[in-house]
Amino acid sequence: MENKTYFDGEVSELVGISILSIFISIITAGLGFPWVACMSYRWQIDHTVIEGRRLKFSGRPESLFGNWVKWVLLTIITGGIYGFWVPVKLEQWKVENTSFAN
Repeated sequence: MENKTYFDGEVSELVGISILSIFISIITAGLGFPWVACMSYRWQIDHTVIEGRRLKFSGRPESLFGNWVKWVLLTIITGGIYGFWVPVKLEQWKVENTSFAN
């Protein structure tokens, strides 16, 4: 049995998610970012197979929302300096919510 690593997402799915993400971001003035991020991460991660094992994203936008507000406030308070840490914090949260589905 060969263990394959691949991504099986489709372009049409990505286009749909991108359009919906832009719409949500505009309507919510950025407050919908946790929902947009989770939707995007779920599509990306759930379509990834590593050595024959599919990944699964279990993150919920509600659990990201509190962190997102905190990170935005810290970025504002520090005059943008904390903004350098936000991508790392976001990646840590994403990895903490990723596991093998099988």
